[in-house]
Amino acid sequence: MTAPTKPPHSSSPFHDRAGADADAPGADLHAPVIDWFDDHARDLPWRRPEAGAWGVMVSEFMLQQTPVSRVLPVYEQWIARWPRPADLAVEAPGEAVRAWGRLGYPRRALRLHGAAVAITERHGGDVPSDHAQLLALPGIGEYTAAAVASFAYGQRHAVLDTNVRRVFARAVRGVQYPPNATTAAERKLARALLPDDEPTAARWAAASMELGALVCTARNEACARCPIAAQCAWRLAGKPEHDGPARRGQTYAGTDRQVRGKLLAVLRDAHAPVPQAALDRVWHEPVQRARALDGLVADGLVEPLPDGLYRLPLT
Repeated sequence: MTAPTKPPHSSSPFHDRAGADADAPGADLHAPVIDWFDDHARDLPWRRPEAGAWGVMVSEFMLQQTPVSRVLPVYEQWIARWPRPADLAVEAPGEAVRAWGRLGYPRRALRLHGAAVAITERHGGDVPSDHAQLLALPGIGEYTAAAVASFAYGQRHAVLDTNVRRVFARAVRGVQYPPNATTAAERKLARALLPDDEPTAARWAAASMELGALVCTARNEACARCPIAAQCAWRLAGKPEHDGPARRGQTYAGTDRQVRGKLLAVLRDAHAPVPQAALDRVWHEPVQRARALDGLVADGLVEPLPDGLYRLPLT
């Protein structure tokens, strides 16, 4: 979700601007999408040069399944408190959970803390640029490793998030939505669509992601504002309705996720161990409440103490 430094424009033929031969797959998409991005990219703190690789990594952890509007205030507080991985690494993991606030999926906070510790111990406190070394960090999967290598270091990697997958599904494959889970065919397509040179490939990764976030959205897509509407296979086919497996909706009210969130909220607000009775008050159904608490303990997000006390983890 960041933007590598903008490469210089030229008046040379299309393949010079796109960083790929005009006959290569996707060559007719590169320039219009990158040009659109140059004009319309949001000014986000993790896209600024001063964010560095650590700022990019923090943003990528936070933005997983979480909208930008919710991430922004937490990100800025986080970076102000922990401007380098080593600053976070010396803190208890529970402090990362506390600072995570209500972003949801708080295991991401523990994973980011673990990554900070590993970066400090293995790489002298600097986020590595090597893709394999990124992938070896705790909590880093293929997407995050590719995103950090591309967005922070300008490397050539296929960066496939939900927004990019939707753009490719529509523009190239002519279907409304991508599969529920990323497939090998999608990865192959994403690699085929990469411009040849690294700076342009990194710019393309950021631009196609932004296009999916702002224009080619899951609902109410704005084709009139899309720079590749004329080439979009889905639009040209008359926008056929999705005929694959049902789209997975996200529910929250009444789920274990909601109960976990309520329990964690009590522990985040407390700076001393919390008695069981205080946790019991957050949810009326005892079986679900106990299951949610047990899950938090099993995930390492809550540490049980003697005498029925609980706290955020210290180790």
